[in-house]
Amino acid sequence: MTQSSKKQISKNKYAVPALDKALDVLEYLVEQELPKSQTEIAFALGRGANEIYRVLINLESRGYLVRDVVSGHYRASLKIYNLSRRISPIDQLRQCALPHMEDLAVTIGHSCHLTMLYQSQTMVIVQARSQAPMTVNITEGSLFPTLSTISGKVLLANSNTEVREMILQRSEGYLAYSAEDKTKLVSELDDIRKQGMLIADNPFIEGVTDHGILVGSADGRIIACLVVSKLGMKQQKQGSDCNITHQMLKTAQNISLQLGC
Repeated sequence: MTQSSKKQISKNKYAVPALDKALDVLEYLVEQELPKSQTEIAFALGRGANEIYRVLINLESRGYLVRDVVSGHYRASLKIYNLSRRISPIDQLRQCALPHMEDLAVTIGHSCHLTMLYQSQTMVIVQARSQAPMTVNITEGSLFPTLSTISGKVLLANSNTEVREMILQRSEGYLAYSAEDKTKLVSELDDIRKQGMLIADNPFIEGVTDHGILVGSADGRIIACLVVSKLGMKQQKQGSDCNITHQMLKTAQNISLQLGC
């Protein structure tokens, strides 16, 4: 047995190899835009084609995968999505938030989305699209490193001490910070918590300003972040940052009241 194998076993003594294979396949396929062949899936996962044959057959029989009758390629079905929508409190939050978010998108002329913390990352759980000709759309289900986004910082700032520390210790970026940078980050998070919001340039898209506002209350049972990504347009009427923030605060309050936060 190799050193790497021993190390892997020591990390998880309760590992179930067949289950690990199935989860690897599912996690890979849900991220693919196009269906993949058995050979392509095996290569991407670093496994043999024969090794995952039974996994693919069983996942297909259970309805998690769909196999094209002509090409034989596999893609993830909507079963995972349907199951995820039943998870509380996410489903409850989606149902409460979407009508208010749709009203907000119409009022300010910009799309908006809602995020929550998920396994130390920030997940987009619902989006309301603007009817404007050009706008920023964020795919539901997308995951981002928590420290890399405005919404992630808002969520982190308003999490309890234990959750904040756990997420920071799992962040490669944070662990690489100098002592001075860590101190600055803590100070920044404390300021965000006091304000309940953060407005800053989008770290991924040039010309986009993100407005993030807390939904719920700090350390609450349910906390989320309402985000508007404002795209700078020369010929499109733009709402002022002040008006956008005002409308977002009203929306966040309405969602929080409906949730009983």
